[in-house]
Parts: sequence; C-alpha cells; structure tokens
Amino acid sequence: MTDTRLLHTVGVRALEWLWDRRDGFRLEPDVDPEVGFLERFKPVGELALICGVLFREGVAGSQQAELARRLVDHTWRDTLDGGRMLVRGQRIEPLSPIPFEVYRPYKELGYSEPEVERATALYHRLTSWSALELHPTRRLGLSAFERRYGLTPRPPEAEVVGSTWLGRTPEPWTVGGHIAYDITHAVFHLTDWGERPEGLPPRIADYLATWLPVWIDDWLDLQRWDLLGELLVVDACLPRPTLDERAWQAFAAAQQPDGAMPAVRTMPEGTPEEVFDLVYHPTLVAAFASVLATSRALSELAHVPS
Repeated sequence: MTDTRLLHTVGVRALEWLWDRRDGFRLEPDVDPEVGFLERFKPVGELALICGVLFREGVAGSQQAELARRLVDHTWRDTLDGGRMLVRGQRIEPLSPIPFEVYRPYKELGYSEPEVERATALYHRLTSWSALELHPTRRLGLSAFERRYGLTPRPPEAEVVGSTWLGRTPEPWTVGGHIAYDITHAVFHLTDWGERPEGLPPRIADYLATWLPVWIDDWLDLQRWDLLGELLVVDACLPRPTLDERAWQAFAAAQQPDGAMPAVRTMPEGTPEEVFDLVYHPTLVAAFASVLATSRALSELAHVPS
C-alpha cells in the first residue's frame, strides 16, 4: 500500500501553494463579454468543489482545514464579491450554466446570494435551459448539479450517461487527451466527486477496473501530471481502489518544493499570473487526489486485522 503520509503531504503542500497565491483566483470584470467574462469563473468553482470534498472526507489536519476555509472565504468575499459577480455573469449570459455551476458548491458550504437563486429557479423552468447543446459529459455534470441543488435534473442523469464516451465503454486504446478528461469527469459526476462510489454502474466500474491501470501507466510515462492526477482521483472513486504506489511516488516527486504541480513534465516559465493560470488546475487536482486517496487508505487501515 502507498504510504499514507506521502498521500496526505501532497495535498497539504498543494493547498499551501494555492493559499499563498490566492490572488490568482481573479476575474476580469472589464473584459469584453464576447471574449468571455465567464471563463475565469472556472478556477473559482473548482476550488470550492475540492475544498468541499476536503471538508466532507474529514481527513485534513486542523491547519489544512483552516486554509481551505480561508480560501473559500477569500474567493467568495473578494473574487466573487459576495456572489454579486455571479449575478453579473447571469445578466451577461442568462442561459449560461456557469454561474449556477460555480454557485452550487458555495451554497453547499453555507454561502448564499438570493438573486442568483431567484434567477436559477427561473432559468431552470425554461425549455432553453434543458435544450442547451452541451457535450454529453458536461450535460451529465449539469444534471448532477441540479439534483444536488434540489432541482429536478433535466434530463435525468440515467438518460445522459449512455451518451457519454465512458457510458459506451469503447475500445480502450483509443483514449487520447480530451477523451481521458471526458472519462475522469464522467466518473466525478457519477460518484458525486467521490462521495458515492456505488454511483458507478457495475459495467462501467468493471471496465474502469480493467483499463484504468493501463491508462495510469501511459500518462505516467508521458509525465502528464494533470491528467495522471485526475486518473488517481478516478482510482479513489472506484469501489476497490488500488492506490497505485508507483504512480503516487512519481506524482509526489513531480510536485515542486513550494507545492505547485506542473501540468506536463516540468514547471512553465512566465509572469506569476501566467504561471498560476497554467498550474492552478494540476495543483487543485493534486489536492483532490490527495484527500480522496488519504481517506481510502485510512479506511483500508481500519479494516486490517490486528
């Protein structure tokens, strides 16, 4: 079994890097809406999701949990201006699901903005909301978010999963970069970000148990740390995770002394803002993978005969 201390340390260092560079979670209020004001919401929503996982799993130390809470407080209060930037996003693109997708994890963590909620209730009733032509995996995620928020999923997740790449369980050797991300995110949505491993249909769980070790080896050899981290999350979402020792050793070794995780091979160069934009995601993924793997490892220890 992979050393639990190693698993935990990856997440601690990643969270410290994110806190030290918390101003990197920034919006661009003056950008032309046609350029994409809502695009910079993605890092903020991902941060809230992963901090929510950390609180849920209950394996963080007190300092790590405090850092996570301070990060969420900072992004809600300063980056999102107490939710008012989400209101602005809804007004700019009324049918975009992005403000809702970002708001939902903050709502679960105790934050609220009544105007966002009123607009979401209105838009959800519109046929256009469910008619948006989204990628199948994105549609699956939106339906899962609707369910967790208390809305009726339109369409239900069970109707969507069969149209995703993973739901069709195609030839495993055809997995490329974007397909691999489709696989990982389908698993995240089906398991509620690792909360319900039983949410994976048995045929999909069996498919992943067979081929996930192969994909982990492939992306490890390519030093694609961002994708490897997501595949390590998928492993922790399976009913019987393996916590691949070789992969975790290499993943931890790729992490920089300050806690940053490069996306591919080594750290990029550039201004602090440019570097943050390139490595915030693999660093968030490292924190996510660490929390789930630590939780699973501790669960395994609890079941080891004394």
